[in-house]
Amino acid sequence: MKKKPTVPKAWKKKKPRKFQTNSDKLKQLLKQKKPQLLTRKTALWKHPLVLFFATILTVILIVPTAVVIPFMSDDSSPDKVVEKSAASLEIAMGDSPFSVEVARASADNVENVPLETYVSRVVASEAPAEFEMEALKAQALAARTYIVNRMMHQENPDAPDVSDTTNDQVYHNEQELRKTMGKNYNKEMKKIKKAVKATKDEILTYENKPITPAYFSTSNGYTENSEDYWKNKVPYLRSVKSPWDKNSPKFLDQKIFSMTEIEKRLGTELPAIGNLSMKISRTESKRVKQLTIGKNSYTGRDVRKKLGLRSSDFSIEKKNGHLIFTTKGFGHGIGMSQFGANGMAKEGKTYKDILNHYYQDVNISTVNDAVPALVAK
Repeated sequence: MKKKPTVPKAWKKKKPRKFQTNSDKLKQLLKQKKPQLLTRKTALWKHPLVLFFATILTVILIVPTAVVIPFMSDDSSPDKVVEKSAASLEIAMGDSPFSVEVARASADNVENVPLETYVSRVVASEAPAEFEMEALKAQALAARTYIVNRMMHQENPDAPDVSDTTNDQVYHNEQELRKTMGKNYNKEMKKIKKAVKATKDEILTYENKPITPAYFSTSNGYTENSEDYWKNKVPYLRSVKSPWDKNSPKFLDQKIFSMTEIEKRLGTELPAIGNLSMKISRTESKRVKQLTIGKNSYTGRDVRKKLGLRSSDFSIEKKNGHLIFTTKGFGHGIGMSQFGANGMAKEGKTYKDILNHYYQDVNISTVNDAVPALVAK
């Protein structure tokens, strides 16, 4: 018969250990007859001086690492690092009172962008970064005023606030701007953001309401009265001189059309070029008000659109069976000329001088004062 294996006493009737609080441990120690040493012989690494210097080393070596780690990702590519830097620059520009929903035509999605970030990207998309600082400030106010006015008159609350095309204002996001600006991105965006920050929250108003701040690239030497290109007369969109535009690289342009192409684009039949009659009437700003060609009449705006001309200030020449259209300026001509604004800035004019020249009798207000209902949304 096999003996039962001897069971160590320590294994017998082993009761589950109870959780002891610090006060329980202290009572237990006081009940013991002999004093219980709480520690054994102190090891070298536990010596107070050693612990002190270890703590100092920990602070020096580990704390900086803890600060850096939150700003790093597993993907350590240069693009990721730069993205964090750009984000910090956005914060430096100050908090925006609201965000803008931008419908992206190319990506078929909607981007939700803080107001001041949206303004900086519109300025970067609409105006050359080489422009003078005061001209960029004027552009920033025009861009900010446009979107505020647009949002105040949004008819469909479920639709995005604005598109990213010339139907509204051209907008490119950071990735797209990095691609177009290339290695100059950081330098150019720093300059543009400085202009935006300097005019933060400022918009243009007329009779305490945000204006329609029309702007375009280059004039023919004059801006256009609103009613000569659009339907309505707007009191602050009056024709003014803009002589600085002659220095713009977009001031002159030519397009040559065959008679067949002209007939196709205008949607009409014309007599042979030798018998073709043309009559032009002009607006106050010397742009074409009406062109009568053959038996048909067209507005200067219609001709510009149908033929893809840079401007509605054009002259026509017959040559070798073709029609040569020579244009002056680039854009619709209403409101602020961007190259004109830059010319004024080069002469020492401030952004306020520029805006008061191109927009008659307007005031500079803040978003909070002019549209508190929009800020409160």
